[in-house]
Amino acid sequence: MSTAARALAAGAARLRAADIPDPVGDARRLLAHALVIPPGRLTLVLADPITNTQAARFEDAIAARAARRPVSQITGRRAFWGREFITGPDVLDPRPETETLVAAALELEFARVLDLGTGSGCILLSLLADRPASHGTGTDRSAAALDVARRNAAALGLEDRATLVQADWFDAVEGPFDLIVSNPPYIAAGEMAGLDPEVRDWEPHEALTPGGDGLDAYRAILAAARGHMTPGGHLLLEIGPTQAGAVFALADAAGLRRAGLQRDMDGRDRVVHLRA
Repeated sequence: MSTAARALAAGAARLRAADIPDPVGDARRLLAHALVIPPGRLTLVLADPITNTQAARFEDAIAARAARRPVSQITGRRAFWGREFITGPDVLDPRPETETLVAAALELEFARVLDLGTGSGCILLSLLADRPASHGTGTDRSAAALDVARRNAAALGLEDRATLVQADWFDAVEGPFDLIVSNPPYIAAGEMAGLDPEVRDWEPHEALTPGGDGLDAYRAILAAARGHMTPGGHLLLEIGPTQAGAVFALADAAGLRRAGLQRDMDGRDRVVHLRA
């Protein structure tokens, strides 16, 4: 019977041969998943034998990762803003750069928040969890995505404060809101082929790109946002790192005021801040 350490070494070697960017880190996360233990405990059990069932589960996970399936879709979980979120092929994988939007939102005062294109619910639910007196609504066109968001709301005990609605942006939504947030699809059609396989081949395309120049979601949101905001209310939009100028111009045309631009941990433009 193999030990966890031998399985880990073999798994990491296979991922390295498949040119996976972080073969050891990914193998560790997948082995912890196969052993049904927190990743932080893996070092404590490396000398222990693993069962045939655990070995088979790990082998399946390594094969999926070698085929460039994201780790989060294999494990069904992704850490975001200090919490674990259920994820999967129906929603965008929560990303560290999106935490820039959450951090910016938590600098503001709000009691009622709207998250447009909520996906897994990671933005909305992170805000509600950190602001216990707040209530929020999340919209998404995808029923499958909303199912993931509802499962996350239930896991975090936020069902009573999070309303999830199948809608295209503001359709079927009643305001006004102190804060509106969104991480909409913003990748231009011509950029899709250049994405990493983990993103291009496994994440929902409708959550990645609106087609064309990548700005259509901003056009739709900005055209209607002011009518759903309280006087002086806030709108925070995640953007691609080259889109700030174009999004600010669209906001100017919609009668919204520029309030700031936040950069992510890599120094790239990431969040446009607007006010009613």
